[in-house]
Amino acid sequence: MERKTLEANREARDYAVLVGLRSPVLGEDSADEESLMELSELVETAGGETAGILLQSREKPDPHSFIGEGKVEEVRRMVENEKATMVIFDNELSPSQIRVLTELLGVQVIDRSGLILDIFAQRARTKEGCLQVELAQYQYLLPRLIGMWSHLERQGGTGGSPIGTKGPGETQLETDRRHIRRKIDKLKGELEEVRRVRATQRQRRSKNEIPVVAIVGYTNAGKSTLLNAITGADIPANNRLFDTLDTTTRLLTVSDTLDVVISDTVGFIRKLPHQLVEAFKATLEELEYADLLLHVIDSSNIQWRQQARIVDDLIRELGADTIPCIRVYNKSDLSFPGDRAKEEDAVAISAKTGEGIPALLAAIDKKLDKGTRRVTLHLPYDKAGLLDSLYREAKVESVEYADTVDVVAVCNPRLLGQLRDYIEGWQPPKEDWE
Repeated sequence: MERKTLEANREARDYAVLVGLRSPVLGEDSADEESLMELSELVETAGGETAGILLQSREKPDPHSFIGEGKVEEVRRMVENEKATMVIFDNELSPSQIRVLTELLGVQVIDRSGLILDIFAQRARTKEGCLQVELAQYQYLLPRLIGMWSHLERQGGTGGSPIGTKGPGETQLETDRRHIRRKIDKLKGELEEVRRVRATQRQRRSKNEIPVVAIVGYTNAGKSTLLNAITGADIPANNRLFDTLDTTTRLLTVSDTLDVVISDTVGFIRKLPHQLVEAFKATLEELEYADLLLHVIDSSNIQWRQQARIVDDLIRELGADTIPCIRVYNKSDLSFPGDRAKEEDAVAISAKTGEGIPALLAAIDKKLDKGTRRVTLHLPYDKAGLLDSLYREAKVESVEYADTVDVVAVCNPRLLGQLRDYIEGWQPPKEDWE
């Protein structure tokens, strides 16, 4: 019986009324029909259902109730009629606004950032992902402690204080603050260790001269589907927001002269909580060290231009805007390529059907061409010791012992220069001006 009640309560908590405020003073945080539809998708990703949507337009937010007393009453009636137990705002709310709205509406109130953090907490799987989410949650919680505790801060005097008026007060508030700050410092330390390990792995990769390619894009643009299509990786690729939270890295053979390390990253989204941008630096810092970015764009989405701009802005914020980038217009099987102007560094593909994948691999090969070539070497036996260098620094494909040691290998320009006397049909590479 108790279990049924818990399940019923859980189901009830999953119904939410969505509210957005459109105002010129809010800038990027202003709500519109598209951002509310995306918020509805986020609710679905979190395991809930949208019970109603309300968009309010006004010159500027009400400092007390954000949307104004009249609209609050309208939302309260909608909550009652739809039996919703949560109201989610598409805009960022201050701690005091959350407290006021919770009291006026009689149900839990959260904002878009709170919802995204909740989704990240549900989705994170690896130790690193969980650390990042926990750090972001504490950073989000710390400034909101005052708002959470202020209704309990009435210090009861000695004698007959009414029941329920003796709150934790400033002492409890300061204790909680100190506890959370300690947790934040501890999590930052653990994430620094993650970064140190990543840096060691990167050094090893650079010694092997393996280029790094990072897949970036708006959430649900098809990044994981693309990684699966070109590497055969078995990454869950579902049609829902934030399905990938932990970086997945695979080795990809692009051509017979190029291997790369390719990474899938967390999807970007408008109004991404700044705590998440900071907390996910350990994952997104892969971008800073990448040799090439693949910016995956859902070309079937009518909002693709705005989504691409949001990703470009975040790439700039992360300091990765100087890295070469190929725009990958995905879902071409669902869109009309004629809708989009031709771009120099762009490829249209369908990660689902495989259309355009060979053209994408050719574009990656061209972008990362560092003069690596497949050659046949004829080493005299007194120079057989050079085989050690080849095994260390080149991709040796075959070795045959005849009149000479005949080696087929993929070599970088430095090796080609060192071994040119033994390369079959060697011709020095032409300079760009020749």
